[in-house]
Amino acid sequence: MTKLSVVITTFNNADTLRSCLDAVRWADEIVVLDSYSTDSTRDISVEFTDRILQHGFLGYSKQKQKAIDLASHDWVLLLDADEVVSPELQQEIRQLMQRGPSADGYTLPRSEQLFWRMNHPSCRMNHFLRLFDRRKGGMNDVPVHAAPVVDGKVERLQHVFYHFGEKDIDSKVHRLNWYSTGLVVDKLRRGKRANPWTCLIYPPLVFFKSFILKSNYRNGWAGFIGSVCMAFYSFLKYAKLYEHEQQQRHGDSLLPPQAPSRMTENVTSIRKAA
Repeated sequence: MTKLSVVITTFNNADTLRSCLDAVRWADEIVVLDSYSTDSTRDISVEFTDRILQHGFLGYSKQKQKAIDLASHDWVLLLDADEVVSPELQQEIRQLMQRGPSADGYTLPRSEQLFWRMNHPSCRMNHFLRLFDRRKGGMNDVPVHAAPVVDGKVERLQHVFYHFGEKDIDSKVHRLNWYSTGLVVDKLRRGKRANPWTCLIYPPLVFFKSFILKSNYRNGWAGFIGSVCMAFYSFLKYAKLYEHEQQQRHGDSLLPPQAPSRMTENVTSIRKAA
């Protein structure tokens, strides 16, 4: 039998963490790496494990890799604190660990909360590599959307896990705004240049992919709103990159002398990375 460590990074996740941990309490080990939460996250964690450690946030990739490195077992299941393994997936993973994995990693289909509802089961779900042998890989260095990669055979599991990270439009827009700034920083580090025509052409394609190709139309108005948000996200990434280049080129020269400085927190972080 192959032993399994469940690895979770947290920061102020009291509203979802208990459901997350309760669904994996059967694992051989649960490791929680917390970024000094100020809510009851740590108290909830104590109910399920004594492997609770704290460390300042290192960035998405480095923080998750540090949590993976803290695991006692070679096989890890990497979860976010707002994700919950379905009963069917729990059984599938337990049976896999019982007979022994035949691959080096496994992708899992994720069903998303879409504001006031869950995704329709007929919608095309994204598959994420979350169950893997940490001797064969670890986190990539992509900012914001960091993900594990393995050097070896990867197979798919059948049953879903749930993501409850976007309970309303406000939280989704806030997250997309934060993510888009992080991706601009990454594009600048990789020497990418802005093309304003991308802001015009790309978002409608993203909407079409989300609403039609991924069958979000089956989610009714929630699917329409979610697809518009994704199109807006793609717009933000390229619009912010173009904005940065214009600010580097013109500074405040196109504003009247009496205008206050335009150095917002986001702009400051982007300029520091440029």
